Amino acid sequence: MYKTFLSWRYLVTRRTNLIGIVGIFVAVAALIMILSIMTGFLEQTKAMVRGGLSDMVVLPPTRITQGPYRQDHLHTALDLLREDERIVAASPRLTYYAMLGLGGSRSYIDRKLTSDPTHGGRSVVEVVGVDSAGEWRLASSVLAANAALQGFNVEIPEFQDEQETSGFGPALRRDPHEDRPRATPVPFPEFPFTPPRGYMPDGRPKVACIVGEQLFHSLYLSVGDEITLVTMLPTEADEEGGGGIDAIKRAFVIAGTFRTQDNEMDGGRIYVPRAELADMLNDGRDYTEIVTKLVDFDTDAVALKADLETRLGELNLLDLDGPGGDPYPGQIRTWEDFRASLIGAIQNERVLMAIMLSLILVVAGFTIFSILTMMVTEKRRDIGILAAVGATPNGVLCTFLLIGFWNALLGSLLGCAIGVLGAIKIDTIEQWLSRTLNIQIFNRDVYYFDTIPSRVEPLPVTLIVGGAFLCTLMFAAIPAWRAGRLHPLEALRYE
Repeated sequence: MYKTFLSWRYLVTRRTNLIGIVGIFVAVAALIMILSIMTGFLEQTKAMVRGGLSDMVVLPPTRITQGPYRQDHLHTALDLLREDERIVAASPRLTYYAMLGLGGSRSYIDRKLTSDPTHGGRSVVEVVGVDSAGEWRLASSVLAANAALQGFNVEIPEFQDEQETSGFGPALRRDPHEDRPRATPVPFPEFPFTPPRGYMPDGRPKVACIVGEQLFHSLYLSVGDEITLVTMLPTEADEEGGGGIDAIKRAFVIAGTFRTQDNEMDGGRIYVPRAELADMLNDGRDYTEIVTKLVDFDTDAVALKADLETRLGELNLLDLDGPGGDPYPGQIRTWEDFRASLIGAIQNERVLMAIMLSLILVVAGFTIFSILTMMVTEKRRDIGILAAVGATPNGVLCTFLLIGFWNALLGSLLGCAIGVLGAIKIDTIEQWLSRTLNIQIFNRDVYYFDTIPSRVEPLPVTLIVGGAFLCTLMFAAIPAWRAGRLHPLEALRYE
């Protein structure tokens, strides 16, 4: 009982202990806030970059996508994928790169694309040809309702498109960013490639496209504008054995915008109907990849990827053992594979920040070590009296060790409370500081986040508090051990 009483009395009567408590408080609060913000950044970035990506992509070899039996290969692969219970949907996609130009009254943007270095990267865009089954869904629902009224049980064939396999559907329905007021989502997402209302072709493009919100904004485009996509394709060899390059152009009308929240995708991608892009390229290929959506990505992704590699390899739809004469043997990639460098960089930053901020705990530990060392020296007389009246060496050791415990307890609890509250209210705190100091602390245009992301997880908070306790007790153990070893006669010799 005397150990608790004396340790608490020594703590409150010696104000220098407040320095150790404040040090632990600052370390714990900073660790919780920074790691919660970095975790929020990681989760928000994952959600952002995953917005326009599917869970898993099958990239067949070029010999299959350009071979004479490409449709047979496609149907075989789709049947295999759709039969797997771990896969919700699968659909083909055709991807190619093209030069972007604008015609008619907006031709001045062509000059801006080529002359302005800030827009030079916009001149090459990724053109993605996708399937849209809006008409099929409407017709199948009418057929099913009619069959039900007639008392028939008719099984309607399933047709899976891009909206079921990737983030294409949510990207069409997402509201524009507050700094992109001119962006215009398509009015009917189920029919995304419908030309804009009131648009009369009269010799102009009849096929509509959907432009990324950031590309749309940066080039000052409008719904109803016409764009021209230019691709370069090699020609067949002539009699002399040489070949050339053909420039293929096709015009489209802008039907609206999409927003995935991924800067790279929203600033450099255009969606068009897959059949239209295949007709434009006219090189014997009508798909380049098959995108899939999984029932549970976190649980099934690794095992499913290995299974599909084996099963597609057995059907000769993948050449995973080697190129086999094909310049592009094909592969299977998850959305994390496409963004591995970005996600890995944020995870590394999170670990480095935790390591650097942990040094504050070490500094606080050294402070407590110094305070207790001085206290042991000053309390030699008290230690001698305690030993003389029957206190054991372990009792003296526990008394001074409890002082470190109270430092850790008060500092950790205060740091935990303030750290969690600060992490939850970080956006409000940042806005108040920005107004008060008249500076912009967090630039939302740079990160493309509307708010500062933060996520408080119980396990890291528990580890931080536990680490603070462990670090404090380790530094307090040495002075406490010295106090326990002090002989009572030695302690009272000069008293």
